[in-house]
Amino acid sequence: MTHSELTINDRHSELSIANRLDRLPVGRFHYRLIFMIGAGLFLDSFELALAGSVLGALLAEQWSTSQLNAWFISATFMGFIIGAWASGVLGDRIGRRYCYQINLAIFGLASIAAAFAPNMYVLIGLRFIMGIGLGGELVLGFATLSEFVPPNKRGRLVALLSFIAQSALFVAGVCALWVIPNLGWRWMFAIAGIAAVLIWAMRKSMPESPRWLASKGRFEEADAIVASVERSMNITTPPDTKVQSAVGKEPIQATIGDLFKKPHRAKMIVGIAIMVTIQICLYGLVSWLPSFFVQQGLGIVKSLQWNTIMSFGGPVGGLIALLLVDKVGRKPMLVAAAFCAAVIAGVYVSLTDETALIAAGFLLITSIYTLVVVGQAIYMSELFPTRLRMRGTGTCSAIARLVATTIPFAIPAIFASGGIKLVIGIVGCVLLVFAVIIICLGQETRKQSLESINN
Repeated sequence: MTHSELTINDRHSELSIANRLDRLPVGRFHYRLIFMIGAGLFLDSFELALAGSVLGALLAEQWSTSQLNAWFISATFMGFIIGAWASGVLGDRIGRRYCYQINLAIFGLASIAAAFAPNMYVLIGLRFIMGIGLGGELVLGFATLSEFVPPNKRGRLVALLSFIAQSALFVAGVCALWVIPNLGWRWMFAIAGIAAVLIWAMRKSMPESPRWLASKGRFEEADAIVASVERSMNITTPPDTKVQSAVGKEPIQATIGDLFKKPHRAKMIVGIAIMVTIQICLYGLVSWLPSFFVQQGLGIVKSLQWNTIMSFGGPVGGLIALLLVDKVGRKPMLVAAAFCAAVIAGVYVSLTDETALIAAGFLLITSIYTLVVVGQAIYMSELFPTRLRMRGTGTCSAIARLVATTIPFAIPAIFASGGIKLVIGIVGCVLLVFAVIIICLGQETRKQSLESINN
């Protein structure tokens, strides 16, 4: 067999696996996969969301200071950088499934340990370890699901997964509203850690991505997984789509450097812009809201009440994305969400009435989380080819987290200088710049196969 014939067979085999996956009707297999991935991502988001309420409580109890809280958030970012980078490389090298279990075990065990932290310095160290697992989970989850689902439903199903994850923002707020005043902040970490152990055991049966297996030349394993799903759906595989072996042909080896060559360079700019903007919105504003309210004179209970009402914008934003992303498209939704958030931020800084402030805050968080779902969950997972998907997602995430390490130190200074109005004004400017980048460099991916997007 000639080299050219091997290349054709290799390509045909990968396309065969991809075509068979894209041809599958959405059914029990897909929803079971969404549940297994979604459980981990929900817990991941819960762990992230609890930070705002816990840090507010630590300030109120004088167990911590604003400076130590900043180090807590920075430790999370530092862990994110390592976790995102490592999961990106390992996810493409050893597989999505193994990395999932490693990440979940890391942040689950660290969360349990955090419930027993004797002081803030130990808690900060444990948060760094949690961050490693949290960063890796976010890199792997959405991109893995995108490799299983058909293109005409990919946006909606990945948005459903993200809706499940973002619902944890509201659940964490409600949980904190009762748990922290009655049981104490330590129980927030204990709940997350115990749940992680249970989900880790459940997810041991999760299948590996057939697209990834095929990209590594492991066609028989990929075929076995897809054939099993086809049998469960009573689907007969057409003869012309069965796997052809590419014996003697080594799969193409991918490296981080490939991401900065054409045609991936523009995608990297878009991916980094998405992730940096999200970090600034979430960790420069959303996670600081309880602390801002406490410093403005609100009691911890009222601060948590305000935060809980506003946090309901998380699942609402996810629901908006779920309903519209496959109808409207990725680019229009990203640009619209960014402009809406920027406008609402501009209105927010001029409000004084308590009800109006809460309503505007809710709408602001709704717009931000629409951007999070469409950008981070759906669009990022579509930008890169299978052999580079986790590296691309992980590298964009790691770079953004590196930028975000400065946020916890910048925000107190900005708040001290101009209050919450200045903080929100800066976030609004960032959103406008992001919208321009998407308009100029973004590629529409709606209802296209992952292979056609990355030809």
